[in-house]
Amino acid sequence: MIGSVDVLERGSNAVNGIWTQFGGNLSFVCLAISLWAHFSIQFQSRSVIQEKIAFGIIAGGASIGSILLAVEVNPGIYIDMRFSPLALAGMFGGPIAAAFAAALAMAFRFCVGGTAMIDGLIAIAVATGIGLAANVWIRKRSAELMDVALLSLALGAALIVLMAVLPTLVHARVLAIIGFPMTVLNCLATVLCGFVLLKTQQWELERSILVTAFSQSPDYLYVKDRNSRFITVNENMSRLFRFRTTAEMTGLSDFNLISRPRAEEFYYLEQQVMDTGVPLIDSIERVEGRYLLASKVPLKDRQGRVIGLAGVTRDVTERTALERELRKSKNVLSHAMAGMSDGIAMYDSKGFLVFCNDQYRTAFPLSADARVVGAHISDILRRVVETGERTGIPDNDREEWIKAASATLHSNKDEEVQLHNGDWRSIRTRLAEDGTAMAVVSDITATKQAEIALRLSAEQMKNLAETDGLTGIVNRRAFDEAFARETAGSARKDTPFSLLMVDIDRFKAYNDTYGHPAGDQCLRVVSRCLRQSVSRPADIVARYGGEEFVVLLPATSAKGAMIVAEQFARLLSQENIVHSGSEFGRVTASIGISCATGATLRINPNRLLTEADAALYDAKTQGRNRILAHSPEERHSMKDVG
Repeated sequence: MIGSVDVLERGSNAVNGIWTQFGGNLSFVCLAISLWAHFSIQFQSRSVIQEKIAFGIIAGGASIGSILLAVEVNPGIYIDMRFSPLALAGMFGGPIAAAFAAALAMAFRFCVGGTAMIDGLIAIAVATGIGLAANVWIRKRSAELMDVALLSLALGAALIVLMAVLPTLVHARVLAIIGFPMTVLNCLATVLCGFVLLKTQQWELERSILVTAFSQSPDYLYVKDRNSRFITVNENMSRLFRFRTTAEMTGLSDFNLISRPRAEEFYYLEQQVMDTGVPLIDSIERVEGRYLLASKVPLKDRQGRVIGLAGVTRDVTERTALERELRKSKNVLSHAMAGMSDGIAMYDSKGFLVFCNDQYRTAFPLSADARVVGAHISDILRRVVETGERTGIPDNDREEWIKAASATLHSNKDEEVQLHNGDWRSIRTRLAEDGTAMAVVSDITATKQAEIALRLSAEQMKNLAETDGLTGIVNRRAFDEAFARETAGSARKDTPFSLLMVDIDRFKAYNDTYGHPAGDQCLRVVSRCLRQSVSRPADIVARYGGEEFVVLLPATSAKGAMIVAEQFARLLSQENIVHSGSEFGRVTASIGISCATGATLRINPNRLLTEADAALYDAKTQGRNRILAHSPEERHSMKDVG
């Protein structure tokens, strides 16, 4: 056999029934890889190196087991599938896994000995090398089924070559006797086991995303069993109850965490949710001195049986305190206004006005003549419609509006209405036991104007916080937020995303020569040129720090980014800012470009910054005043813009 077979030359007898004899060998290899797929999740909590070592040991053990289960097709000539686990260890586990797998297989083959020992060791090394070559091929992306198919073909070709050139194997006529089944079976084992590993990687990635999202959620997340005991919690939940790890809360219940009366209350509500199947939505809970907004839903198995409960809790302590203060302030303000110049009116249970003061009529000047004792609410509202006193009244179906507004008179409500002249009125309606409705009307125009002014002021403050004071463009803080947002959007849409990193050449020398005021003006000119170089609202120009700028170009290829960079270089050149300290005699800039799509943006968007910075560094070290593009997938050529 190749590698670990003690080859004893026999005749050229055809191998009959080989396709039914290798079942145990193939099953063992697939079982070993499947067991790794099943238990590999246990290694996610360990280091990457430990995981790769474990995978290498499993692959090496599968190879050894294949040797032990080799099928004898002729006296002294055997067939097995040891090469598939070795190639897969190299492809999916990299150098570490490949080294452990190959070392185990070689050591066992050496101990077995035989005339073909040297050939066997060579074959093991070749199979492992093919797997490592495949690992290099896919190291910048995720492996796909096509990659596994190519690996199996490469392995099959290598086996054929080895059977044709290794002396012992040639002498035994191994290629003629078992070459075809040997190649086909190893290729088949590679494809089957590779498919299992691909699916394992996919499931591990999905699980990792779910676990990370669960663990790092800003809310308090937990899952309980049918007896309201914690099965799992996220990190925020464990911190709320002062546990060092989430595992320490597993198996506990609310009775272990809070006072018994509160625990009994929570237990009753949760059991009710699981018994009835009706979720509990936005229930206020008080735990550890904090107010929590809790939602709890029952968890059911495939047969529809309730097996537990999932909870999402949000900390609303600050919001509750704010609402309490707001209500208190509102009550104080209402009492104060009621004793001053507010308008007051009373309607009986049938909707007729039985009392109002002058301030009430004055509050509604256009319909004041209709607001008299004895008037019905519908007649008053009809007068409001005729005069257009209130805004927001529909042009069609006015009678329907009058009817609907009249029907809501006898209900406790607070509403704010805007008059035709822009003034605002607050109408607070309260019902008495006898059905009488009392309405208190206050002029809240100044309050509304203050709210609008405050909102505008807040927006202005936000703009100031996100803007660089010197250049007027986006600052580093706003850039970081925009970068995270835009790269995530491009990853979801699977569109290209480009980034320009720009650095002014010899800027320190410019500052030293012409002074800081001139340097500040130079920065303004550069930022203006950058803004003029982009044309879309989605493009973002930011000051990255000092004399360094950055440009975000969503949905832009590397070619499009190069066009923007060249446009900026031309605009800066046209400014012709004299710079005696520069080798070019004027202010110039070096530009680094990076572009990425798809997987890179999903897995590691910061690679864009790294590649752009590397491109900028290369541009400066190679003479400055030039454009150089890198990307996580490929490298583009340098362009001199001098």
